[in-house]
Amino acid sequence: MDDTRTSDPLVEVLTALRDTVAGVSETVISTGDGLLVAADADVVHPESVAALAAAVLGVGRRLAEQANTGSLRDVVTRCAGGHIMVLAIGDRALLTLIGDEGLDLAGLQRVIPTTIEQLEKLLAADAG
Repeated sequence: MDDTRTSDPLVEVLTALRDTVAGVSETVISTGDGLLVAADADVVHPESVAALAAAVLGVGRRLAEQANTGSLRDVVTRCAGGHIMVLAIGDRALLTLIGDEGLDLAGLQRVIPTTIEQLEKLLAADAG
């Protein structure tokens, strides 16, 4: 990973998530309309992930509305080689998390609420 990225508080939160939860390999924060905000990624193209994740979350939100199941929290895609999760960070941003087949889903569920809260605060402070 490029050392210049670690000075960004958002990237520090992403790096801590990767270091805390086994199997997390890449993370991307983007705006709701798909613009890249920050990333801790070495393999994927963060700008492409940001744009695609916004589309996925948008479709998921519409589906949740149609199904009358409440506010969408996340969209999970399970693939042959791992997992992709798109999680809402408030109303205007999202976190995309890519994990391998060994992703510790229980560990992720324990830490993700705190991670989302930290990211919300940092994004609100940056916007203000």
